[in-house]
Amino acid sequence: MDGSSGAVRTTLYPLAQCTPDQSAADCLACLQGLVGVLNATTSVRLGGQIHILRCHLKYENMRFFNDDNASMVRITPSSSVTPAPPAPTTNKTTRARPPWVIPLIVAPPVAALLYFVVFYCRRRRTRRRSRYTRGNVRFLRQNNLQHQGVDWEMEAELSEFSVFDFDDILDATDNFSEENKLGEGGFGPVYKGVFPDGVEIAVKRLASHSGQGFVEFKNEVQLIAKLQHTNLVKLLGCCSQGDEKILVYEYLPNKSLDFFIFDETRKTLLDWNKRLDIIEGIAEGLLYLHKHSRLRVIHRDLKPSNILLDNEMNPKISDFGLAKIFSSNNTEESTTRRVVGTYGYMAPEYASDGLFSIKSDVFSFGVLLLEILSGKRNSDSQECGDFINVLGYAWQLYEEERWSELIDTSLVPMHNLAEIRRCMNIALLCVQENAADRPTMLDVVAMLSSKTKILAEPKHPAYFNVRVGIEVASTTTTQSCSINDMTISITTAR
Repeated sequence: MDGSSGAVRTTLYPLAQCTPDQSAADCLACLQGLVGVLNATTSVRLGGQIHILRCHLKYENMRFFNDDNASMVRITPSSSVTPAPPAPTTNKTTRARPPWVIPLIVAPPVAALLYFVVFYCRRRRTRRRSRYTRGNVRFLRQNNLQHQGVDWEMEAELSEFSVFDFDDILDATDNFSEENKLGEGGFGPVYKGVFPDGVEIAVKRLASHSGQGFVEFKNEVQLIAKLQHTNLVKLLGCCSQGDEKILVYEYLPNKSLDFFIFDETRKTLLDWNKRLDIIEGIAEGLLYLHKHSRLRVIHRDLKPSNILLDNEMNPKISDFGLAKIFSSNNTEESTTRRVVGTYGYMAPEYASDGLFSIKSDVFSFGVLLLEILSGKRNSDSQECGDFINVLGYAWQLYEEERWSELIDTSLVPMHNLAEIRRCMNIALLCVQENAADRPTMLDVVAMLSSKTKILAEPKHPAYFNVRVGIEVASTTTTQSCSINDMTISITTAR
């Protein structure tokens, strides 16, 4: 401990080596280049090493080489120096090493310089910021290791996400200005941000009252970073500084699906072929979460505002961060006292008993599919006849062979009646009241991709017998939804 500054002194043991064909000046220049690389592109921890063709640098916080300096030789070959006479022969056999593998032990002043530079880098690690390129996107990276004892740099390298400095996030979002606010959800607001190099981001700032602690945040980051699919929103990085917990996502300019399908003008931009592409993309993304990812994930809050659209209107599922991880058993279920989601999209067993499984997501997908087909919100009773939701109305029209009356008028004239009816059949299979009767997302993808696969006749959906004018024992209110909603919706019973 340094008494004057209070800083903790750390002893490092560096080793620098060069190929023997270099002069002392060339060797020093090569090693200084490695130090520059170390300072610009790597995280300075308790040890590390860098190799290039002509020199090598390694350091550890534990001694890893022989401390007997008497055996170390400094070699500085020069073309003008006369070769030394051969050493006298001894009883021991000496095997000459090829010249390209003979290490050069750097002179003490050079070693001292390297030690000073490495130690200086370590002391500045919480303030150092570097730019680097990953693919075609440039990021700002902050090496702040004081995140409640968690080495975020290690997490970032293992999970392929970046750690951002809170000051950089403030600059990118203009200090979280209202002009940059994209929406508000139960776990906090979402802002648009722009880095100095022009990269646009969506910043999810978790609210301090959200109930999500540091461990939950860490688990969410680790989970999202491991999930990579063309139909999932990509996590770019995170930030944790004090009470601030922030997730940084790719920014999708076309906002969310509800921005289009529930607007009388914008819904005309989505013809049937585009809607079918969106339906299939959502199904593929959900199948990946359920089956093809390394970790089984149940979304639990699938809805139009959580389906974001990229430049080409391809769907990307967002807000699967609070989903739970399960084993590979497809039939596994779980019960929770913390019901997270939006009423109207929740499966009945989840809403009433907290019981959720992959079939809960299938139910939500079915509701979402009916909304895409009809252009109506599930909770909009004004356009659902005698029913308070689209589910009951769709079931009645399907039973009476009047299903075409449900379809969004912006799709008229309907040149794909067979495909549209098939999608409605699939949707009703997904929203059946009994979870065991619902298909899996693997079944759904197969049904969507095949026009010849015979579909089963659906049984009655959940909530189908609730009509306008009938008193309901309880009602719910929902906090949700935004233009580019990357939030978790919280439901509150009253």
